[in-house]
Amino acid sequence: QVQLVESGGGLVQPGGSLRLSCTASGLTLEGYGIGWFRQAPGKEREEISCAGRIDRMSWHRDSVRGRFLVSRDNDRNTVFLQMTNLGPEDTAVYFCATDRLGCVVMTSTVPDRYEYWGQGTQVTVSS
Repeated sequence: QVQLVESGGGLVQPGGSLRLSCTASGLTLEGYGIGWFRQAPGKEREEISCAGRIDRMSWHRDSVRGRFLVSRDNDRNTVFLQMTNLGPEDTAVYFCATDRLGCVVMTSTVPDRYEYWGQGTQVTVSS
């Protein structure tokens, strides 16, 4: 059975940092792109970052570029989302998901692109 588990969320003050982890069991993350999504209250879920199978395939949405970084620890079967200079606008539930297209940017939606999802971890940025 495949399972993705996010961890590392919590309450942080504006300007602070958090590192989220996405750890898998039942499959090897090294073979997948890993998308990081977030959903804020009352808003649609959005993909903010993607950890490619190779570094050059990774990308970040404009709203987080320069503040968020993705990395992998293949020995631990884990992908990380390092978040710095957090602001209240970053408050959301964060999810990771496997991307069978390896973070390739497409102009149209691809059915069943994101096959496995974690349960999400809450990030709250507040003073």
